[in-house]
Amino acid sequence: MNKQIINTTAAPAPIGPYNQSVKANGFLFVSGQIAIDPNTGNIDAQSIEEETHQVMKNLSAILNEAGIGFSAVVKTTIFLTDMAHFATVNDVYAHYFEGEHPARETVAVKGLPKNVNVEISMIALV
Repeated sequence: MNKQIINTTAAPAPIGPYNQSVKANGFLFVSGQIAIDPNTGNIDAQSIEEETHQVMKNLSAILNEAGIGFSAVVKTTIFLTDMAHFATVNDVYAHYFEGEHPARETVAVKGLPKNVNVEISMIALV
């Protein structure tokens, strides 16, 4: 198996013992991203919309580093601390995909790192 670690300074550095993404056997496995602004290292979002946009920007930066975009994504997982945010997160998320959307699940969780409201991970074709 050929495995390559792909990280970028355009997305937040991992806050634990993991990488932003791993390319293996034609897939890119992107670790869950939260709304950390890579320029400040802080959570600057003031709303669930802003939080979701920052998450998607972080994911985009990792995909771009791998030489692909959202059209290559085949699977996502969304983690929410409150399912009341589902519709809002869904609306923001949808704007980042054109044409066919990837497979997805949305999971309610008790808590997320740094007390954020949303985290999204992805699997893409490379």
